[in-house]
This record gives sequence, C-alpha cells and structure tokens, in this order.
Amino acid sequence: MNKTIKQLHIELTEKKITVRELVNNSISKIKENSDINATLGFYSDNFINEQIKKAEEMFADGKAGALTGIPIVLKDNILVKGERAGAASKILENYISPYDATVVTKLKEQGAVLIARANMDEFGMGASTENSAYGVTKNPHDKTRVAGGSSGGSAAVVAYGGVPVSFGSDTGGSIRQPSSLCGVVGIKATYGAVSRHGLMAMGSSLDTIGAVTNSVADARDVFNIISGEDKMDATTIRDESRKSKVESRKKIGVPRKFIDMEGVDSEVLKNFNDSIEKFKNDGYEVIDIDVKNIEIALSVYYVIVCAEISSNMARYDGIRFGLSVADKDINQSYFKTRTEGLGDEVRRRVLLGTYVLSSGYYDAYYNKANIVREQLKKEFKKVFELVDVIALPTSPFPAFKIGEKANDPLAMYLADIFTVPVNVVGVPAISIPSGKNSEGLPLGLQLIADHECEETLFTYGEVFEGL
Repeated sequence: MNKTIKQLHIELTEKKITVRELVNNSISKIKENSDINATLGFYSDNFINEQIKKAEEMFADGKAGALTGIPIVLKDNILVKGERAGAASKILENYISPYDATVVTKLKEQGAVLIARANMDEFGMGASTENSAYGVTKNPHDKTRVAGGSSGGSAAVVAYGGVPVSFGSDTGGSIRQPSSLCGVVGIKATYGAVSRHGLMAMGSSLDTIGAVTNSVADARDVFNIISGEDKMDATTIRDESRKSKVESRKKIGVPRKFIDMEGVDSEVLKNFNDSIEKFKNDGYEVIDIDVKNIEIALSVYYVIVCAEISSNMARYDGIRFGLSVADKDINQSYFKTRTEGLGDEVRRRVLLGTYVLSSGYYDAYYNKANIVREQLKKEFKKVFELVDVIALPTSPFPAFKIGEKANDPLAMYLADIFTVPVNVVGVPAISIPSGKNSEGLPLGLQLIADHECEETLFTYGEVFEGL
C-alpha cells in the first residue's frame, strides 16, 4: 500500500527516514517505472538538493509542516522558476520557466521537494494522455491501457508509489478522471479557490489546479495549503469573502436519468449503485434528483473551452517564445511553426474555437453556450438547497485500451460526460477509489458539492473511505 503524506510526515519527524532518503526513494521508484512514462524528466540536481537542504533545516528548527520534505511531481504545465515546463508539446520543447506559479511558491514555503514533471495530454487537451508529444502514459494497473487524462502522468506516478502527492490541472475532469482510472484520490476545487497564476492557460474560465493523493485526508491538507486569494490572479476568491461551509444533513442526490444513459459501462453502474448503498447503510438519505440540462453540459463545455483555447493558443506564434520555424513570409512562418509544433488534437480544438468565435457564428454558438451555462449554475444551486452532495461515477467506463479511442474524437470526448458539468458551473468535486471491475481495473466515485464546500467533500469522502 502506498504511504500517505501523514504517514511519511510522522516517519520524518521521528527520524525513521531522512528527507534525502525519502526523495532518493521516490527518484528510484520513478526510474524503475520509466516504462509507464508518467514523467518527462527530473528537475535539476541543484534545485532538488537546495530543497532537501531547506526541508532538513525546517525539521531541525521545529518548523516543519505537513508537506515539508515530501517529494512532489508537477504536471508539465505548472511553472517552476529556472526549470523546464513544456505542456508536453514540441512547441515549448526546452522552454525554461521565468517565474514560479503561486502554487509552487506555497509549496516551496512549506519545504516540499519538487522533483519531476508529469506527462500529460498536450496543453491539457485530451482524456487519455495519448496526445502527449512524448508518448502515452500507461496505466500502472494494466500497461496496455491508458492512465486517463489530461493529468495522466500525475495520477500514474502516485498510483505506482513514485510520490505520495502530485499536482495537475482540471479543466473538464483532467484530475478526477485519471485518478479514477488509476485508483487514487483526485480533488478539483471551487473555481477561484486556488490561484491559476503560473498555470499555462487552456480554458481560462474553467481551469483549476488540484492534487492527486492516496487519501482524502491528504487531499484536505494539500487543499488547505494551496488555496487562498492571490493578487496575481484576479479570479481568486477574496479571503474576506471565503467561506468554509460544511453541510451535515447526510443527504445525497443522484441524477438517476443522467447516469442511466446509453454508453455507461454496466460494471461502472453496478459499482456506483453498490457505493450508494454503503452510504444508505450508514444512515445517509439518498434521493433521486433532476438537474435540468445537465445532459447538454458536455456540448456547452466544448463550445466554451474550444473558444478559450483558440484565444489562449494565439500566443504560441513562433515569435515571442518556443519553437520558431523561419520563413521569408511572416504568415508562412506562423503556419509552419504551429503545424510542426502542435499536435492534431490541439489544432482541432483551435480550429473549432476559431469557428465558434467567428462572425456569424458567435451568437449561435458561443453566446448561446454561455446562456445555458448560467442556467446550469442556477439548476445546481437549486439542487444544493436539497442535498449536501451530488454523487456520480467519475468515468462512464474503466481504463480503455491504448489506441482504442484515439481515432474517434467524439468517443474520447464522452469520457468527460460526468466530469465537465462541474467545471462548467465552477463547483468543487472529488474522485475517490470505489473498487475494481472484473478485470481488476480501478473505478471511482465522484462527489460534487456547492461552491466553497470543499470541507463537505472531504467529510463525505472520509466517511466513504471507511465504509
């Protein structure tokens, strides 16, 4: 069993293991599992050694916190000053970060030890980590299958015991879905609860930074460390207006019609129903709910996210930074740079986004999607007046074979059917391991709470872990 942050903190405090030994163990474990391709490279030796020294000093001075000395892997789209970050794309190959992401600053203050970059779908666009320019990340439970995406590397490295915590980004399920497929815990916070400063933007109104851990308790500790207002990110929730809500009505809502749709794996459905029964047996009330328009959240999401991708990807033009393919004609230079530097899925989404933002289609698609988005927010608010959490499977199916859906974008997009509504309305959600199917593949239960109700998720999540 992989150790939790709490367990390792006790061992470090009691000097059963040193910070350097713990970090070296993680590095060795990652190297041993190099065939899984969960990481894209280690940070520089000098940087790692400086962090180890700081962590050792914090323990010696009695100032060690929950993450002091804990080895951590970061998704390749989170910036660490002076270190490489390329979003698993050829267009940013060898790019060196000029500053730290706010999350990284907070981790450094804690004395955490950042050791490596996690593989991912290029710029976060995908649900299988097959879109990485550096090869697919394999599922540690079955290496013929995907680890999920886009934070597949972040989930896989925790699943095989490389590190006790990793960080990813979640725009439409990119932390929760791979966490489910790899059998670990993944938390997606309320939009604005965690600063996005230093995260390479994909969909700016949807992106969140979150953690992958081995337990719900660890997810709580990490969230409490990285959350908070940031003057560098105007979308963060102001500290004075932040709430720490905990609903305790012991009431769970299940959008039954949404779950019982065609295409949901039968074993996923059985596992979900068994999970809900565990709550019932523990005295929780479970009611069927109807979230109007939730079934079209996926369409709303892909209109909005592609539009925002089109805008955010415009910066990769071969002029300011990254790959540059020179040509006498500036337009040809743009064309060649983006053709050579960007993968098929990224270009597909840029084209879709440019289309929905174009003259004559802006109102028909983008504006309409935002109108439905606002309606969905109201519908979720109504539901949370009745229940503490909404329960769904995290993924409609377990980890699928590598290459199985690679040539069918629509089938791949359906992998996000249960996760994207959360990002569209900006509420928090957590994926918790809920068992395995007949082939031994992990399955996950997703719990969704109202805005700023992360503590409710952690409370319910710990109850489920104990059932």
